[in-house]
Parts: sequence; structure tokens; C-alpha cells
Amino acid sequence: MRHRVRGRTLNRNASHRKAMFRNMAVSLLHTLRTEESEGKAKVSGRIVTTLEKAKELRPVIEKLITLAKRAQPHLEAAEQFATAAQRNTEAWKEWRKSERYQQWNKAIAPAVWLRRRAFSDLRDKEALNLLFNVVAPKMRDRNGGYVRIVRLSTVRLGDAGQQALIEFVGENDRVKTRRRAAPVVKEEAVAAEASA
Repeated sequence: MRHRVRGRTLNRNASHRKAMFRNMAVSLLHTLRTEESEGKAKVSGRIVTTLEKAKELRPVIEKLITLAKRAQPHLEAAEQFATAAQRNTEAWKEWRKSERYQQWNKAIAPAVWLRRRAFSDLRDKEALNLLFNVVAPKMRDRNGGYVRIVRLSTVRLGDAGQQALIEFVGENDRVKTRRRAAPVVKEEAVAAEASA
């Protein structure tokens, strides 16, 4: 019987699988970096892996994006009580003693919890910032289906593994162009050309 046996083992034990999916999720988020660095991806928001790994990575990424999306309303609610003063200045110290700080702290607490929850899965601060500041606002209007898997026609040279790319939806979408309809030729124009 196969009760409670879910997912592919990918010839790895549980801790190795967890670490592998964590690294792949971080790699996918790091492709969204905007600053020029030696690790900048050729195509933003996309990594190439095997089809089986991509299928197992999709739920991991989508759950993280859902966590980040759940934090967005709390961040916006806390924004009205925040201060623009620099940290450790007199204005900032006054704000810390005020009632507005207590309201800000109460409003932002769920977002902090969600951020810590996502960090426990990712363990990378830069990827966490990209998840909450870049990906979550882009996916605000989507109710799931944040990433897509596209099979590639080429196989891996070493073991002929089926390759696929996993990418964020909306990042590299093709724009469908409408085909032009054939021009309508009026009968009078056809008759004029035939007589000429």
C-alpha cells in the first residue's frame, strides 16, 4: 500500500531534498536581482532544471509567494503609523515613545511573523527581500499559479534527463498578436480590374 507516500524521492534522503529545494528556490529568486553583479542571470525569473525537480519545486515556491502576499496588507496598514525619521535621531526616539509606535508595532507584527516563517524556509536574506519586495507586489492580483514549468526539447547530455525551465508567470510572457484578417475586396473593384 502507498498510504501517505507523496512526492518524488529523487534518489535523495529527506534532508538532502529539503536542502536542494531550498537552494533551488533561492536561485530562482536571485535571478530577479536588479543590480549589476557577476551572478546576474541571463534571463530574469527563470532557472533550468530537470522536469521532475521542477514539478516538486513548484509547490515550495508557490507556498512562499503566498506567505509574502499575506504580509502585504499588514505592511500597508502599518505604513500609516510609520515615521520617516532616521533611526536613533531625536524625532525617531520621540516616535518610539508615542502611541503611534504602539499602533505601528501592533499592525506590523503579523507581517514580521510571516517574514520569519519564510526565512525559516529560505535561510537567505537577499532572497527574502526579493520575495517580499519584488515578487509579492507583482503577484498581488493572482490567486495562485505563480510559476510555470516549460518542457525543453533538449535532454541533458550526461544522463539524457528531460530538462525543463521553471519561471515566474508574467515575467517572460509572450504577447499574442492578432492575425490580420484578409482584406475584403469589393466586387466593384474586382470588376474594374477584370475589365481593365
